[in-house]
Amino acid sequence: MADNQSSTTAGKPIRCRAAVARGPGEPLVIEEVIVAPPNPHEVRIRIICTSLCYSDITFWKMKDPPGCFPTIFGHEAIGIVESVGEEVDELNEGDTVIPQFLSDCGDCVDCRSKKSNLCSKFPFQVSPWTHRDETSRFTDLNGETLYHFLYVSSFSEYTVVDIVHVTKIDPSIPPNRACLLSCGVSTGVGAAWKTAKVKAGSTVVVFGLGAIGLAVVEGARLCGAKRIIGVDVNPNKFEIGKKLGVTDFVNSGSCGNQTLSQVINEMTDGGADYCFECVGLLSLVNEAFACCRKGWGKTVVVGLHKLGSKLSFDSFEVLHSGKSIRGSFYGGLKPKSDIPILAKRYMDKELNLDEFVTHEVSFEDINNAFDLLTGGKCVRCVIWMNK
Repeated sequence: MADNQSSTTAGKPIRCRAAVARGPGEPLVIEEVIVAPPNPHEVRIRIICTSLCYSDITFWKMKDPPGCFPTIFGHEAIGIVESVGEEVDELNEGDTVIPQFLSDCGDCVDCRSKKSNLCSKFPFQVSPWTHRDETSRFTDLNGETLYHFLYVSSFSEYTVVDIVHVTKIDPSIPPNRACLLSCGVSTGVGAAWKTAKVKAGSTVVVFGLGAIGLAVVEGARLCGAKRIIGVDVNPNKFEIGKKLGVTDFVNSGSCGNQTLSQVINEMTDGGADYCFECVGLLSLVNEAFACCRKGWGKTVVVGLHKLGSKLSFDSFEVLHSGKSIRGSFYGGLKPKSDIPILAKRYMDKELNLDEFVTHEVSFEDINNAFDLLTGGKCVRCVIWMNK
């Protein structure tokens, strides 16, 4: 996958195509843009393929901050390092890399600890800029600044990313599978593997069988869960769920006079060992907590809720039940050490990535990918930049 162009373009602006969102909810416009050379601690990456995550959809629709326009969205991708900025030692031109929104500096107390993946030197923010100097590397042909998205902006043939957001991987992994490890699949698998530490033989409930929820299912299967109950309003999700390890299915819209937690408590004889909320609904967090087992049950919040949302629990129940609840950001994974592990597990035929890719389109058809995902017709749609 060597990038033969790098010797002629390094240190110079590159003119290339990008899919630009000019306004909230508007179709993306493929236009030529200028991508500046990388600054110190940055690399410029030629994107091979990218996939569409629902977080892209969420921010694309936003009419108020932190939504902003014009923006180059996209944050699940794989590419080749075209050139490197000064003070970059860990990456070289031609390296195959996965950019990710979560920073991993390797130096701060959190990055050095096994207990956290939340870098304190470069904390996560929904920012329209690069991470260190808060400027953009993108302009359109009229000189107007184009904003970054989650430090990645992979809906462009070339992008500039800080090295704390870039992970080198084995170039032999198929790019249309590797790109999934940038966000969604890693988040879900990690939530089961790293955050909950699901034990073999346990019972797991997953609320929401979108891409994140299905990835939790896959993670729970890899951990040896004996029973995995999938919950969704769409009964068709059971079919793909079964391929990844779902053993039972509950249609949350067909519980009759019972609450969802009552149904699951009956199914599990008192509650599940682990419950994962993967939708982003406060009501489901409470339902998940209500049906995890007293004494040792864990509820893990994975879904992205509306900013400013507040959870509410009965304090006596929290005290008396002995249950725990915690969040899982990026699945608790440390990108630079854990993404290569997941890539290897795929190559070793342990991790199932194939079932997540339901559609593949060319870059010119990127708006079709948006239609597929917003219409609930795909799990992940891979977008090839030049194919």
